[in-house]
Amino acid sequence: QVQLVESGGGLVQPGGSLRLSCVASRSIFDIVSMGWYRQAPGKQRELVASITSGGTTNYAESVKGRFTISRDNDRNTVYLQMNSLKPDDTAVYYCNLRLISGSYWGQGTQVTVSS
Repeated sequence: QVQLVESGGGLVQPGGSLRLSCVASRSIFDIVSMGWYRQAPGKQRELVASITSGGTTNYAESVKGRFTISRDNDRNTVYLQMNSLKPDDTAVYYCNLRLISGSYWGQGTQVTVSS
């Protein structure tokens, strides 16, 4: 079993920034990928950004140029730097870790963008 603990969410004004962190209970050196998903009220969960073991990144069109995903293998941590936040970014953000053996989710962290 793998535990993922997210942090860094909160309330921010439009145009502001937040950095989300996801710490895994195991090494992330040999993962298939790690990613951030989000789910807004009444909407389906959607991929925001992901990063593979080789460092290849993928972003939703709506966040390209504003969000950056990165990883620190020594700390078993993946980050999501979110800049130029918009009200439409308001959602619960979930960390996901994919291994060959399965997929794991964190508990989620709320991000609210509002003036």
